[in-house]
Amino acid sequence: MKLLVIGSGGREHALAWCLAKTPGLQKVFVAPGNAGTAADRALENVAITDLDALADFAEEEKVSLTIVGPEAPLAAGIVNLFRARGLKIFGPSKEAAQLESSKDFAKRFMARHGIPTARFASFTERASAHAYVDQQGAPIVIKADGLAAGKGVVVAMTLVEAHAALDRMLPENGACAPEGGTPTQVVVEEFLEGEEASFIVLVDGKDVLPLASSQDHKRIGDGDTGPNTGGMGAYSPALVVTPEVHARTMREIILPTVRGMAAEGIPYTGFLYAGLMIGKDGSVKTVEFNCRLGDPEAQPILMRLKSDLFMLLDHALAGRLDQVEASWDRRVALGVVLAAANYPGAPRTGDVISGLPKGGVSSEDSHVFHAGTREHEGQTVTAGGRVLCVTALGDNVKQAQKRAYNLIIGIHFDGMQYRHDIGHRAVPR
Repeated sequence: MKLLVIGSGGREHALAWCLAKTPGLQKVFVAPGNAGTAADRALENVAITDLDALADFAEEEKVSLTIVGPEAPLAAGIVNLFRARGLKIFGPSKEAAQLESSKDFAKRFMARHGIPTARFASFTERASAHAYVDQQGAPIVIKADGLAAGKGVVVAMTLVEAHAALDRMLPENGACAPEGGTPTQVVVEEFLEGEEASFIVLVDGKDVLPLASSQDHKRIGDGDTGPNTGGMGAYSPALVVTPEVHARTMREIILPTVRGMAAEGIPYTGFLYAGLMIGKDGSVKTVEFNCRLGDPEAQPILMRLKSDLFMLLDHALAGRLDQVEASWDRRVALGVVLAAANYPGAPRTGDVISGLPKGGVSSEDSHVFHAGTREHEGQTVTAGGRVLCVTALGDNVKQAQKRAYNLIIGIHFDGMQYRHDIGHRAVPR
């Protein structure tokens, strides 16, 4: 049996690493992969990104299942393409992936189906957006309507910040975006207070299998300061997702979303990620939807998964998620992202990385997952904003923290930056 993972980030490295444990497996291909997947003998990188070429490859290699990691191929319709050619692929269709690819679609969908979320308004014209922001006041949230790798969100604490974000995201006079020909759009949302968590499930079109909870750290700096990023680290399980919050999220957000998509003729299959804002009273609201595993949430979640991931995905594709359960390591997993110089702006690339454990593994309780890396003249160098995710297991958050941060001590590349407080919300004070 051969499997194909599409993508090149830390999430895809974690997926491929986890799938490589599948009994009877012949090969896991990763397209295009990174330096970490290249170094793993159980994996094989494939230098293909074109969707038609990927389908050709899957057909020629008789790939049993393709798993899509990042959002861009989903938004471009890779699932539709593979299905049309009779190839098994796990992920939502292009139409269903609008839950992530269009914030306006997602917000209007939630409004239609009574799914709790922040109040919002959408704009293509700059003057109207500015007027609305003045009317609402700050703090307020400005979101670009489209894929932005987790960085198209500005939490504006002042009106000055909000207006500056609108000027960056919206062209003047509702002009068309240069590349697409359609107007640029923003969604302006009410600022929500509470604690964020990531709630990720498998969906087979009608039934749902929740994965372990996790909590991401979006801001670049310690203490949740500085600009938003694609994620600077995560841990699992998230203590804030109590059994009551879990039940409420399933009842008020996840199941209404799956049923609503089916009712609108867009059945959803694949990973579904709901970013939650959990209030002090235990209420939950949807911050956003992603149509894939989170990154860096995938790394700690998959470190804890004891079940056969391929078996879970196979049940999802067969519409039998109601017949399976996932088993989890009782320990905490925590991942710390090592980012490149200048991230989250224009990250510097080409810096040599030293001190990497051979094959990424330092012990059975830790793993260094690669993201923005590549091989160059026999060395591993930086090739993106988020470079590595150093992930470790521990009996509690403090122990997982200690193991991950001790492993980081030996790793170096010029300009390396990371947070020193991943998991801080779960550590008793």
